[in-house]
Amino acid sequence: MSIVLIGKKLGMTQVFNADNTLVAVTVVEAGPCPVTQVKTAQSDGYEAVQIGFGAQKESRMTKSELGHLKKAGVEPLTELVEIRTDKPSELKIGDVLKVTNFQEGQKVDIIGTSKGKGFQGVMRRHNFQGQPASHGHMMHRRPGSVGCRQTPGHVYKGRKMPGHQGQVRCTTQNLSIVKILEDKNLLLIKGSIPGANGDIVLVRTAKKA
Repeated sequence: MSIVLIGKKLGMTQVFNADNTLVAVTVVEAGPCPVTQVKTAQSDGYEAVQIGFGAQKESRMTKSELGHLKKAGVEPLTELVEIRTDKPSELKIGDVLKVTNFQEGQKVDIIGTSKGKGFQGVMRRHNFQGQPASHGHMMHRRPGSVGCRQTPGHVYKGRKMPGHQGQVRCTTQNLSIVKILEDKNLLLIKGSIPGANGDIVLVRTAKKA
């Protein structure tokens, strides 16, 4: 089973690596993530592990949520994520996943929600070049023709047009862990990752490394 941690994106900074090269990194507060439930093919029809992250007040949780966590012997949490597995997991309820499950230099995938940019035109959304901006043209930032009259008589699906940009689930693959700060539960990951500062992300072992 690949290791998965729930984390919070804190922001970007830069550090010097072993060969004294300056590297831009994203700081992620990852874990500790206690295991709150283990699902099996016999009891649930599939194999999965549920992990949690972030301290929460009891007053902000429902009785069913509190009962579920107290049954696992876990304090109230803000986030719960279920991770599918292909085979029975070696993890048990009460186990805690930490940043020490990863190693410096290891490749990881980051899953998050990209920043929402609202309704955008084709030049910003799809990097269109635009049309002449000279006097009298009137088509400066518009997409131009999107279909024909009789044939085909409609606009094909998938046509690049204005619309909502961002705020979608996306994955950045094969990023390197530059440094691990165990005492602060921090991962310094090379490069940028999806989402704004404060957003919740998943850090997992790279699938295509």
